[in-house]
Amino acid sequence: MATGRYEQRKNYEEAEANAIGTEYVRASLLPAPNGEEVRRLLKDYLDQRVLFYTTHGVQQRQQIGATTSQLENSLWSAVQAPAVAKPSPVIALAVAGMNDVLNSEGYTQAAWWNRIPVAAWVLVTVIAVTCNLLIGYGGHRTVSPLFIILPLAVSVSFFLIADIDSPRGGLIRVQPQNLLRLSQSLHGQ
Repeated sequence: MATGRYEQRKNYEEAEANAIGTEYVRASLLPAPNGEEVRRLLKDYLDQRVLFYTTHGVQQRQQIGATTSQLENSLWSAVQAPAVAKPSPVIALAVAGMNDVLNSEGYTQAAWWNRIPVAAWVLVTVIAVTCNLLIGYGGHRTVSPLFIILPLAVSVSFFLIADIDSPRGGLIRVQPQNLLRLSQSLHGQ
């Protein structure tokens, strides 16, 4: 479960970078002032999305969430104005692209909230403790160093599962490689 969720978070990071990059290109389909505004806002939005992946403090994350929400409203307004003023299939393409950008952020957030349920952790812990007790009280009268292997293996397994399942903590984290690459590309222009 944990590795599947880790892969899901990585895939959504990639999809998010693709949506932002595609919309950045589609912004040229909008009238000049709106297209330039969308591109500027997308760069700011991209910076906030990178911070989402790299920031660990609760207050900082709340600020990032608020800023991201404001940028999303501004981005939508920037594509909505020309779509309402002069609707066309070309402008509709830019609006659909912005929809993809906004949806990708929601999918990413949902993937980060999707964690192994507490009930599953309790069940696995009960099974591990029970197995260790059965081996420990299984009638063996000699103490063997091999008896430490099962508890050690279970502990390491739990650590790895918890680490992979924790997107903001631990050693194994989703690095926003695609967003960083896109950011370098867009800010280099």
